Amino acid sequence: MKRFMQFLSPIICGLLLLVTSAFAADVAWLKEVTVPPANPPTETTGKVVPLLMDKEGGPIRDLAKWELRRREIREAWLTFLGPMPDPRPQVKLEVMQEEELPEVVRTLVRYEGEPGIFVEGYLLRPKGISAGEKRSGIVALHQTTDASIDEIAGVSGPDSMRIGLKLAERGFIVFCPRCFLWQDVKSLNEAVEKHQSRHPEAKGMAKMLYDAQRGVDVLCSIPEVDVTSIGAVGHSLGAKEALYLAAFDERVKVAVASEGGLTFGSTNWHAPWYLTTAIQAPGFERNHHELLALIAPRPFLILGGEEGPGAADGDRSWPLIQAALPVWKLYGTPARLGLLNHRQGHSVSPESFARMAEWLEIYLTK
Repeated sequence: MKRFMQFLSPIICGLLLLVTSAFAADVAWLKEVTVPPANPPTETTGKVVPLLMDKEGGPIRDLAKWELRRREIREAWLTFLGPMPDPRPQVKLEVMQEEELPEVVRTLVRYEGEPGIFVEGYLLRPKGISAGEKRSGIVALHQTTDASIDEIAGVSGPDSMRIGLKLAERGFIVFCPRCFLWQDVKSLNEAVEKHQSRHPEAKGMAKMLYDAQRGVDVLCSIPEVDVTSIGAVGHSLGAKEALYLAAFDERVKVAVASEGGLTFGSTNWHAPWYLTTAIQAPGFERNHHELLALIAPRPFLILGGEEGPGAADGDRSWPLIQAALPVWKLYGTPARLGLLNHRQGHSVSPESFARMAEWLEIYLTK
């Protein structure tokens, strides 16, 4: 029988936030992922506008002036992405199916994404949560696959892609939302057409960001989730979403992006379901070092496979990371922005998943 789950307004959730850049500890391998290689390649880097320069061309040396610059960058990006419905609807979860696994309860839920548009996702809750206990929450964003949420939630597919389920087995409450490209459509292009018919000024990446934020809203509606301790993770397409979610939603305190492709030239960012060919227009000045700067000082780890079919991150990602690091250093804390180059292609190896999970565990711990 279908039933409804308790919910909170996303507005109330936002009021409960506690913003902090202090951590009890760092991962032991932080230095390993924050030291760039010698002479990283720049062929795919694109245009890099200095971050710490004001409108008059003067240097920015303090956080107060950076905050003004930060607002300008954020607004420029949101204008480029295009508008999505605001405010977002309250969360009301309809249980479609529930399954008990050895360590996790996996629940397929239906909820209102955009106003009047209903979508599905898997909620993964560890067993053994005590009354009144709070757990960290994770939005786990799936890769490009016709299985959509099934693989990341562990319903099907290879073990390496069961990221959400494996994180839930480690004690996180995880929500895996379905990307709009696989929501009641037969092709990616059909999904784009349906989106643009509703929101002609909003790019596909704006829709993905909106839907990922709805994933955070869902987590915030779960009584057992500590709303001040939310992370995001994704592989491939999901890593792209994790980058944008971390940049534009400060409820996300920690994130890991596996093989999303940081540079525009490293993967298909120009596709109609992402940023479109607008990013290839002469004079286009935005780049992803700006999003990394918006994330600062919240810990953000990129996993890269360097080379092989589909590989999107690696040494070539470093020029944009390096361009963002001066902003991170303004905060006076270790720059918890790095890249783990596992050099195993477009994959999530057992070793890289272990680092992903440790990054989330360490930096979501208070």
